[in-house]
Amino acid sequence: MEPAENRRPGLTLTILAVACVAYVLQQTLVVPALPNFQTSLHTSETWAAWVFTGFLLTSAVVTTPIGKLGDAYGKRRLLVISLGIFAIGTCGAALAHSITVLILMRAVQGAAGAIFPLSFGIIRDEFPRERVGAALGTLSATFGVGAGLGLVLSGVILQNLSWHWLFWIGAVPVVIALVLVWRLIPESPVRTPSRFDVWGVATLSVGLGLLLVGLSEGNRWGWTSAATLGCFVGSVAVLALWCWVETKVADPMMDMRIMRERAVFWTNVLAVVVGISMYGTYLLMPTLVQLGSGLPPQMKALVPYGFAGSVIMAGLYLMPATIMMIIIAPLGGVLEPRVGARWLTFVGLLSIGVAAFILTVAHSQPWQLIVAISILGIGVGLVYAMLAKLIVDAVSPQVTGVAMGMNTVMRTVGGTIGAQLSAAFLTSFTIAGTPLPAEKGFTLTFLVAGVVAIAGLGAIFLIPKRVAPAHEPLRDVVPRAEPAGKGASA
Repeated sequence: MEPAENRRPGLTLTILAVACVAYVLQQTLVVPALPNFQTSLHTSETWAAWVFTGFLLTSAVVTTPIGKLGDAYGKRRLLVISLGIFAIGTCGAALAHSITVLILMRAVQGAAGAIFPLSFGIIRDEFPRERVGAALGTLSATFGVGAGLGLVLSGVILQNLSWHWLFWIGAVPVVIALVLVWRLIPESPVRTPSRFDVWGVATLSVGLGLLLVGLSEGNRWGWTSAATLGCFVGSVAVLALWCWVETKVADPMMDMRIMRERAVFWTNVLAVVVGISMYGTYLLMPTLVQLGSGLPPQMKALVPYGFAGSVIMAGLYLMPATIMMIIIAPLGGVLEPRVGARWLTFVGLLSIGVAAFILTVAHSQPWQLIVAISILGIGVGLVYAMLAKLIVDAVSPQVTGVAMGMNTVMRTVGGTIGAQLSAAFLTSFTIAGTPLPAEKGFTLTFLVAGVVAIAGLGAIFLIPKRVAPAHEPLRDVVPRAEPAGKGASA
């Protein structure tokens, strides 16, 4: 087997970036289409919302177990399996003709949520150490690229084709990524032999599922209703049980000692903070831009703010953030050895807070939105890249997949909180006599997102200045479990 340094890391990075963009595209393509699902499939707003929520739920509960399997049986192998599941779910969604089948296929898509942590693990295992930071930054930037392209592409598709084409077109990069990973990505030599932790997976899945259902449905059920409170109480109880189970089984899915390490614990806290702050601003922008569009003249007179833009225009307003992420995330990886991941995380989270505060007081002119969203893109690009680097630096190569999986789950939880916070404010404050959101709902959401981001700055300084993994990379001392096959020649 040829040395890792000669395996064309640039090609590997490009292929992994295609896989990550394909995944994020399917997260955001459906957001503008939720009303279309409701109309075309003759369903309620609640069931249409589950097209998005179902994806998040399975992504949250499956990501960490698949990361664990990747550490044990090979990250490339599990990445191929994840992309295969993703392709099946995407084509199934394209063929769906009922809301039940569509939600089920979206849940299958979400089961591929380990694509990001597995890709990060491959980078850590295969790249020369001096290139890891920039590569992680590039992969982190794909989140913004996929999100921005998804919102713009969704508008174009919905204006010219049926919603089924959201999935047919979205399946193309998934299949391309699947073939390229299978044929060209080398298998990682770093393995952690383990047994599947059935009880750990079951308790974590139920605990996270209850939490996300409560967050997703709390606004509809009522935040103090028995159903919502039951979900939250049940989630706390089951997650506590999960922690106990993981200290008792011989081969736990997540070693609690890793979770208690300062660098890992506080980086996971930051993942939640970033999820809340970003989703409280980024995903609210399309709603603000489109507000007033399609309303009769007498209704438009009641809305003194917003831009009455199209879905395509809403996506274009997010493009400055996408561009900034593309530039800043890899640059952050290059600067990290000189500046340090903690300080770059500080700058990034501060930028997210500043962007949210700008939107709190200034969102009536196009240039104000462009300035704020550009600053937000800088912040998200830096923070996402540095969260990955902090995790990679904090754990040994043998547990990178499961540690990155848990950090991804924490970001999903934070994003769900941010999204539901936005929904709660927009539905709680409406223009008198209409269901339209009042401006106060937007300003409060932006304000809370900014406060959360600034409050999270303190967590950065609780991360150790110098984080050393428990073991040095084992690329040269851990043998392969099996021949690399087709990928070895790449």
